[in-house]
Amino acid sequence: MGAPPIALSGRRPPLVPTVLAIVAAALVAVHVPVAGQTRPLQIAIVVHPQTPVDSLTFTEMRKVFRGERQYWTSNMPIVLLIRAPVALERELILKRVYEMSEAQFKQFWIAKIFRDEAAMVPKILYSNDQIADLVASIPGSISFVDAGAVRAGLKVLKIDGHLPGEPRYPLQ
Repeated sequence: MGAPPIALSGRRPPLVPTVLAIVAAALVAVHVPVAGQTRPLQIAIVVHPQTPVDSLTFTEMRKVFRGERQYWTSNMPIVLLIRAPVALERELILKRVYEMSEAQFKQFWIAKIFRDEAAMVPKILYSNDQIADLVASIPGSISFVDAGAVRAGLKVLKIDGHLPGEPRYPLQ
């Protein structure tokens, strides 16, 4: 018999290094971007069609992606889906939305889990097709895709009142 776990302020026992290693591993993936992209990359923020929002300010979008806002409504949690590392879309989102490097992004989510500020890390996906499939099938889900890869079954959100391709759209 060992000593009972120590509770911190009535919360669950502290996370062990193994759990942190699992979280870190969940944030690591390999993806090779498609070479020869000729047009400027524009990112569309997409949600499940039944998500009760059509537009977000850039600040609101940042809060959603940083896990600071976790519910669309009291009974609809936000499900965050993220492209795998090295994807051009992810690089743009890390730079413009998170304002972090890849290493800082990983540490950010590890810390959120450790501090019990998030129930889970974002789900990592390897292609725009995977994101489109899951966003279309998971109520409350949100992600980002290359604006040229948007297809039926997804709702594209306006950011600061603009859609991808419009002047002053912030994710290009």
